[in-house]
Amino acid sequence: MKILVSNDDGYLARGINTLAAALSEIAEVIVVAPDRNHSGASNSLTLHSPLRVHKVEERRFFVTGTPSDCVHLALSGFLDEDPDIVVSGINHGANLGDDVIYSGTVAAAMEGRFLGLPAIAVSLVGRHAEHFDTAARVATDLVRKLQDNPLPGDIMLNVNVPDLPYEELSGVESARLGFRHRSEPLVPMQDPQGKTIYWIGPAGEGADAGPGTDFAAIERGAVAVTPLKVDLTRHEALPQLKGWLAD
Repeated sequence: MKILVSNDDGYLARGINTLAAALSEIAEVIVVAPDRNHSGASNSLTLHSPLRVHKVEERRFFVTGTPSDCVHLALSGFLDEDPDIVVSGINHGANLGDDVIYSGTVAAAMEGRFLGLPAIAVSLVGRHAEHFDTAARVATDLVRKLQDNPLPGDIMLNVNVPDLPYEELSGVESARLGFRHRSEPLVPMQDPQGKTIYWIGPAGEGADAGPGTDFAAIERGAVAVTPLKVDLTRHEALPQLKGWLAD
């Protein structure tokens, strides 16, 4: 089995190195990751400047581009043959609810799904999370399960892991995406020249965080596994929209 590993925290991040080491015990791992942190990059591709690829060691590369760039490049001719699956992570922090819209970690997995491969995005929940070995073990368990019992081809998995020792996890649950409150306000500051600059405020707390959501699973100490699909069409609204346009 061959696994392409990428992330959005950069090729030197603790998360991706822990993940690659764990997956190397069950498969041949190829790492193609950004040269630096690209958190919040979403599905952006670099279209107006070239990408440079640097080899760190055998089957390990970093790219001067976004997470989506890394996976797109790897699967569009850089690698001699396609891997069997794309695993993105381990993200340093949660990707719960509407985080998935902005997440470069999720975007890297989604790019793999766009290009026809099974994909998993893995995140460790917590501002100063430490138990990356737990998330790596969960990812390995899921890869083994996908190998033995594949899911439908149009599904990718968004996995959030509590920052706990593996033995203290309360389970692994399927969960829908919750929804956060509006993000915190901008944080204005002054640069050395006295000009105003702005920091984007932190993400809001869970608003829709009740039973069945990824937020609720994490709160109980369980791994939250959410199936995502690429088709964003709201199909049930099409008949109403058709009538509205006709009027």
